[in-house]
Amino acid sequence: MDNTPERGDDVVRQLYGRWRGPLLSYVLRSVGGDYQYAEDIVQETLLRAWKNSESLVPERAGPWLYTVARNLIVSGYRRRGARVAEVPMEDQNLPPAADQFDHVLQTWQVADAMRALSPDHQRVIIELFYRRRTVSEAAKVLGIPPGTVKSRSFYALRALRGALEERGVTEP
Repeated sequence: MDNTPERGDDVVRQLYGRWRGPLLSYVLRSVGGDYQYAEDIVQETLLRAWKNSESLVPERAGPWLYTVARNLIVSGYRRRGARVAEVPMEDQNLPPAADQFDHVLQTWQVADAMRALSPDHQRVIIELFYRRRTVSEAAKVLGIPPGTVKSRSFYALRALRGALEERGVTEP
């Protein structure tokens, strides 16, 4: 495999384009909405990706990136806990990092299974479940009758369930 600095730069550009948004969202939730700290974590994660670019394939690097980010978040929490806080921290009720990591992996698996659906089925699922539109709102946005939205959502969910079963995420 090509181990030049240019290859590392190209891999990081691809990783940034594909994974920055989802990774930043995950980290933001994990750090309680501290945008600057989340940006720092994402930047450090991508720096480590650059250092390991020879072993990363951008399309399949998600689990590796999320693991690195999670480890950085956990290390940050440990560092903060190791020193006396000058001001009490406001939000101590964050869910454990392991639960957040499992949620991210599950989200990643669902997104991967969504790619196996037809474009029409993907659009219906996105409108109904991700954007939380009603059937009539989704029909208007997609420019199709409400009955078509209902039938496509039925078949899309069935196909999604099958795709998740194939990947071992759910049981038949």
